[in-house]
Amino acid sequence: MFRKTSEQKVLRDPVHGYIHVDYEVVWDCINSRWFQRLRRIRQLGGAYTVYHTADHTRFAHSLGVYEIVRRMVTEVPDLCVALDEKEKVTVMLATLLHDIGHGPYSHAFEAISRISHEVYTVKIIEEDPEISGILNRCAEGLAKDVADVLRNQYKNPLLSQLISAQLDADRMDYLLRDAYFTGTAYGEFDLERILRTMRVSQGYIVVKESGVYAVENYIMARYHMYWQVYYHPVARSYENVIRMLFTRLRDLSAQGKEIQTVPTLLPLLSGEELTLDEFFPLDEYTCSYGFQLLTQDKDPIAADLAERILNRNLFKYEENTPENVEQIRQELKNSGYDERYYLAYDEVGQRPYVPYQGEDNKAIWILMRTGKIEELSKASAIVTGLVRGPVLSDDRIFYPLMRK
Repeated sequence: MFRKTSEQKVLRDPVHGYIHVDYEVVWDCINSRWFQRLRRIRQLGGAYTVYHTADHTRFAHSLGVYEIVRRMVTEVPDLCVALDEKEKVTVMLATLLHDIGHGPYSHAFEAISRISHEVYTVKIIEEDPEISGILNRCAEGLAKDVADVLRNQYKNPLLSQLISAQLDADRMDYLLRDAYFTGTAYGEFDLERILRTMRVSQGYIVVKESGVYAVENYIMARYHMYWQVYYHPVARSYENVIRMLFTRLRDLSAQGKEIQTVPTLLPLLSGEELTLDEFFPLDEYTCSYGFQLLTQDKDPIAADLAERILNRNLFKYEENTPENVEQIRQELKNSGYDERYYLAYDEVGQRPYVPYQGEDNKAIWILMRTGKIEELSKASAIVTGLVRGPVLSDDRIFYPLMRK
C-alpha cells in the first residue's frame, strides 16, 4: 500500500547520526515547498542572540522528531506489534509535519500575530493542494488521519502519545538538539536507554522501572533548559522588542500612516486571519529584510525598534516590582520614551513535570516489576520532590537604556 523508495534515503544529522527515509510519501513531503520553508525559520527564536551557534532550524528539528518516531515504531518491539503499517506511516508523517505551521521567531510570533502554529499546521495538511495532494494520493483520507493525530483525535491514541505527551519525540529531539547547538550539556539525557526500556501497557506508552533513571535525567534536562535557555532574559528581551515593534506598526496602520517595509508583513497588522498564501512567505528572511527597510521609516519609533532588533541593541530588564516599575516609568518619561512601546512586561513559569490529573494530562507511566503501571511522580522520589516544590516563575520588566 505504501510505496518504498528505490533505496533508503539518509540525511546526516549531528544529533542522531542519520535520518532514514524509506517511504516515498515521506520523501515527497520533505521536498515540498512548505517543509523546505522551515529551513528559513530558526528553532529557538531569540535564544540565538544569547547562544551564538543556536541557528538551527525547524527543518532540522522536524526531521529529528521524525527519526525518533521512526525508530520507536521500528525498534520498540511492543510498538512494532501494536501498530500496523498504515499507523506507523501516519505517525511518522504527523511527526515530520508537526511544525509546518510555525511562523518566524518561534513562539514569539504567535503572540504578535495571534496565529496558533497548531491551527495552521492542520490547516496546511488538510487544505494546501501540495501537502494534502501528496498525502491523499498515497492513501485516501491520509491527510485527515495525519491531522487527527496532531489534533489528538485519531482512533488509536498511541499515535498521539508518541508526539504529544510529557515524554514524546518532540521534546526528546528539541532538548538534545537545543543542548547541542547552544553548547549546554545539561540538556542532554539518555535517549537510547529510554527507547530500550519503552513498552506498551494498558493502552499507554510506558517505560520499564529499570529505565526510570533515564526518565529522571530527561525531566531534569527539561527543567534546566527552560531556565537556562528558553527563558533566558536576553532572549525574552529580543522577543519583547519585536512585540513592541509590531505594536507600533499596528498603531501606525490604524492611523492610516504609510509604513516602509515589505508588503508581506502588512497583512499581520490588520488582525484578520491570514490565508495560507499570505502566511507562506512569513519567514525570518522576509522579516529581517522588512526590519531593514523599517530602519529608514519616517516614524522614529518604528525605525528605532527595527534597528534594535537587527543590531541586538536590546532592552535591559529588572524584576517586576511596584518600586521598579514606578522608577522606570519616570525615567522613560524624562528621557522622552513612550512607555507603550518601550516598557514591556513579561512573566514566565514552568513545571518540569505535571502529575496525572485526567485522561488529557498524558502523564509519564512507569511499568513496575510487579506488572502494574505507576505514574512517574509515584515511582520516582526525585520527581516527587519536584512536583511538591514551588512553581518557579520569573516576572520581569524590559526597557531601553535611558538617554542622557
